[in-house]
Amino acid sequence: MTTLNVKEIQELIPNRYPIYFIDKVTELIPGEHVTAVKNVTINEEIFQGHFPGEPVLPGVYIVEALAQAGSIPLLKMDNFQNQTAYLGGLNKVKFRKKVVPGDQLILKVDIVKLKEYAGIGKGVAYVDGKKVCEAEMTFIIGR
Repeated sequence: MTTLNVKEIQELIPNRYPIYFIDKVTELIPGEHVTAVKNVTINEEIFQGHFPGEPVLPGVYIVEALAQAGSIPLLKMDNFQNQTAYLGGLNKVKFRKKVVPGDQLILKVDIVKLKEYAGIGKGVAYVDGKKVCEAEMTFIIGR
């Protein structure tokens, strides 16, 4: 099992501030699984307006964090190196709890299906061991 730091992650995925949501990868099996971490801080721009007096991380940001994490085990495969994983679809997205500044999102994605230039991942985001979001994601691999 492999771990990755921010520099290694940024060599794989093109996302950068303010839409970069992976602080580290703690588990990685190329083509199969990833566990990543996103530390949610009050300094993130979205909290200026979502919501004043009650900062809540929008669900779309949680799904984006899962998608960024899910692209990593695909892009670590030999046949997908130096390519980009695009989010091609979402299914079965559910939000269970709100995420607020100070929370640490643990992002787990299992790649459940691979085709020539596509993959399907099942992702779950946790805070303090409790499920906050789940989604089935389709990735399209391209240049």
